[in-house]
Amino acid sequence: MKNMEENTHSSKVVYKGELLDVRRDKVTLPNGKIATREWIKHSGAICFVPILPNKKIGLIRQYRYAIKKHMIEIPAGKLVWGENPENCAKRELEEEIGFKASKFSFLTNIHPAIGFADEIMWLYLAEDLIKTNTKLDDDEFLEIIPTKLEDSLNMIWNGKLTDVKTIVGLV
Repeated sequence: MKNMEENTHSSKVVYKGELLDVRRDKVTLPNGKIATREWIKHSGAICFVPILPNKKIGLIRQYRYAIKKHMIEIPAGKLVWGENPENCAKRELEEEIGFKASKFSFLTNIHPAIGFADEIMWLYLAEDLIKTNTKLDDDEFLEIIPTKLEDSLNMIWNGKLTDVKTIVGLV
C-alpha cells in the first residue's frame, strides 16, 4: 500500500469557539513538499433514529443557518468536550423530542465532513420510547415530523431530505 500520509510541520489556531476551532497547519507531503491545510477541530456530535410508539420515525424540521434553509433530519446534538456520546444522545432524545428510550443501540460512527473537519458523529437507534417532555435550549426551535420509514426513504430519493447523517441513519 502506498504511503500518502501528511506530517504536521506546524499548527496554528486561527479561531477558537465554543463548538469548534479553526486551524491552519503546515504539512509535509509524501513527496517532501510543504503545503497548507485549513481544518476544523470539532467536539463531536451524536444523532439518533427514534422509533416512535406509533412505529414512525421521529424526524425533525429545523432551520439551519449555515445553509439558510429549513431541513428535515433525524435529531442530533453537540457533544460537550469529553462528554460520553451515549449519555449525550439520551439527553438529546428527551430535550429535542420529549422521549426516553427503554432500548438504546449504537449503530456506527460517521465522519460527515472529512475534507475540512475532524468531527465524529455517533449514530444510535432509540426504541421502546416513553413520553416525557421536551426541554429545548433557548436558541433551539424545531418541529417533530413523525414519518413512515418508506416515506422517509422516498424523501431521500426525491431530494427533499439531503442531510447526510439522516440518510446514513435511514438507509
